Parts: sequence; structure tokens; C-alpha cells
Amino acid sequence: MTELAAVKSALKTQAVETPSWAYGNSGTRFKVFAQQGVPRTPQEKLADAAQVHAHTGVAPTVALHIPWDKVDDYGALAKYAEDHGLKLGAINSNTFQDDDYKLGSICHPDAAVRRKALDHLLECVDIMDATGSRDLKLWFADGTNYPGQDDLRARQDRLAEGLAEVYQRLGDDQRMLLEYKFFEPAFYSTDVPDWGTAYVHCLKLGEKAQVVVDTGHHAPGTNIEFIVATLLRENKLGGFDFNSRFYADDDLMVGAADPFQLFRIMYEVIRGGGYTSDVAFMLDQCHNIEAKIPAIIRSVMNVQEATAKALLVDRDALAAAQRDGDVLAANAALMDAYNTDVRPLLAEVREEMGLDPDPMAAYRRSGWAEKIVEERVGGTQAGWGA
Repeated sequence: MTELAAVKSALKTQAVETPSWAYGNSGTRFKVFAQQGVPRTPQEKLADAAQVHAHTGVAPTVALHIPWDKVDDYGALAKYAEDHGLKLGAINSNTFQDDDYKLGSICHPDAAVRRKALDHLLECVDIMDATGSRDLKLWFADGTNYPGQDDLRARQDRLAEGLAEVYQRLGDDQRMLLEYKFFEPAFYSTDVPDWGTAYVHCLKLGEKAQVVVDTGHHAPGTNIEFIVATLLRENKLGGFDFNSRFYADDDLMVGAADPFQLFRIMYEVIRGGGYTSDVAFMLDQCHNIEAKIPAIIRSVMNVQEATAKALLVDRDALAAAQRDGDVLAANAALMDAYNTDVRPLLAEVREEMGLDPDPMAAYRRSGWAEKIVEERVGGTQAGWGA
């Protein structure tokens, strides 16, 4: 197989999971902006996600958020997804939108609140059993706003105890993905503020506990690709939440703020052997002012472009330059790949997969946007908290 054929083959196997909540209404901290045609049910979210997969060919799974996507029959929801050419992906828990969680969830000083949060997480595992999902995604808003508000070490003890209980409930083929975020909504201390804290807890729990990297959850200037390389080296990278940030956790379209960073991350993924199904590549974005489905299609395409460029890096030339200490040649090996226009290559890949070479144009021609505006009248649109 030629080098170009190998790159094409790798691109055809790519899988980017889309999040159900990205299809609903979202906004800033001050207002949620409604759009016409937004889904009102989990089923309508899946129908929109099917459009993304139909036009990109690489978005076969959809992550759910509980209770936003709560239904009476999860097996039936999984069948609905299958009928639309999809599978249900990660189950995301929610321990941050209840008044009881004002001072935390599984790190809360009150045992009754901790129990409530843990029961929800265990319910999420039950849902995984019904949907056939592999991954339980955990992000905690737990933390404190003021020095002395709570005992920092005690909160870590509660966190470890709660995670251990959930870990024991996982099935043989299920995983726990622990996310981190350095601030917000807690401003003085956050209970899982960085990859090191997440790694330490996952290491203690065992092989089924992995760290998930949200690309928007880092301080300015953080070398995210170093974190990725380190976690892959330790076999503890479970997945990504792809998005972009300018200031804080902006949740913008991936690759919008710093496409070079996305390329560097994908290079380390490929270099470290992480371009496999063992690492979940998921979008986690809030489309506030842009149309939902086209924005998600664009995000998937951005991931594809960064991946294509990373696959084109001449790794032999890079390694030789690194061995020789040739700084400029080593940097040039990366920059040559990054500066390559891979859009014609990806158009060829899509045509070989039986797809339109331009997913955005194909979606516009499909009439789906007009159809959902006409049909989705009445009911309650999905959005934050729904």
C-alpha cells in the first residue's frame, strides 16, 4: 500500500462522536438563544445527527446526556438510533444542575447529597447496559469559592470513595472517563482541576478508568499535546471533548480558534498509537449563534483536516532531524504537513466512500433545514436543562 493510500485508508476509518446537546438551543451565560427547527426530543436529536453522519461518513455515534436525554425505554432509543444508521455512544452524567449540588455533588460535605449524586451515576451505568454504550463520562462542577469553605483533602477522599463505588458497578466492557477543568463554576478550588488529578484517581481505580481531555479546559498557553502524549504513554487517555476556546471554556467549534493546536494534538495522537477505537473522539460544543447541524458538520470536517495533515507528517524525516538536533528541519517537517491543503485529498476520500465531496453543500441541497423548520412546530425545544 502506498503512503497516500494508507493515509486515505486511515481517514476512512475515522469516527467522531457528536453530542446530543449540540443539536439543542444554547447560549452565553446570560441568555439561551432559540432557533427554528431545533429538536424537541432525543429522537429528533438523533435524526439530526443522522444527517451529519450521512454527509460526512465519519460520525456514527451520538453521546447522550442524562437527564437531558431521559426516555422511558433506552433499548427502544438505541433501536431508533440503529434504524437511522447510528449507535448510542458515551453516557454523560449531570451533577451540576440541581439545587442540592450548590456545594458539590460527590464531594459535598453532606452524605445525603453525595448519595443522591452517586445514585444518579449508577443510574447512568444502568442506562449504558440498556443502550450498549461503552463509556460513562464524568465531569464534576465540584469545588469551593472561598478559602476555608471546605476541607480540600476531605473532598478528595469523598471523590475517591464515590468514584470507587461507580467503578465497581461497571461491566467488563465498560469504561469510566474522568474529565477535568481548571476552574468554573468553582473559583477558589476545583476538585478535578487538571489532568494530573484525573490521572491519579484513574490510576488508583484501575484499567477501566481513563482520562478525557476537553481541549477547552486549560489555562492559556497550556501545551495540550504534551498532556496527550503523556497520557498515551501511560495508557490512560480515554478520549477527547473537542472544541475551541479564546478565553475560558468557550465551547466553540473545534479548530475555530487555533487549528494549528488541533493539528499538533492529532499528530501526538497518531505518534502515540492513539488513533484507534480505544480513544473516543467526541465533539463537545455549544452552537450559540450559528445553525446547529452545519456547525457540527463543519466541526467534523475540521477534525478530518487536522487528522489528514497529521497523517501526512514525514515521520522518518522528522525523526532524523530530531536525532541530528536540526531544529529548523524538525520544525519544517511538521510545518510542511500543516501547510498542505488537504481539502482535495478529503474530497477524494469522500467520493471513494460514496459521499458528496462537499458535505456542507450536500447538506444545504438536502432540504433538511427547511423540513425541520416546517415540521417541528409546538412542543418544547431541547436546550440547556432539557
